[in-house]
Amino acid sequence: MRAATPLKDFARRLLALEASSGETRESEGSAAFRVCEKLRQALSTFAGVAGFRSLLSRALALAGDEFQWLKAIHVGADGSLEGLDEVHLTDAEIAEGEAVLVAQLIGLLVTFIGEALTLHLLHEAWPQAPLGGLYSGPERE
Repeated sequence: MRAATPLKDFARRLLALEASSGETRESEGSAAFRVCEKLRQALSTFAGVAGFRSLLSRALALAGDEFQWLKAIHVGADGSLEGLDEVHLTDAEIAEGEAVLVAQLIGLLVTFIGEALTLHLLHEAWPQAPLGGLYSGPERE
């Protein structure tokens, strides 16, 4: 299952927002890992760590169908992503895989809890971000 283009576009906006946030520390890994970490914090309150791990594991499996290198990444016991340091690809290849992973995770959230609640959780994780709607640009609020 390929990630829908609108969700992939939304994921790219979210990744760009995280990459430019100024909160980047080398120890925190890639923008996708930081996005997943923020979503883990918001979703663990809502669905528990096990619920988040299940969603992220499924998103990783779906994204791995499209980007084989994602199969080297795994979800830790606490719901964090691990293993990117073992992947040796170009930044562009990693960025495309990360966008698909985040899009798959958001798509699963929409499927299970709906667009409105998903947007609420995203706004909770990025309160000042003009995220807009999942299926349009940031101008839709």
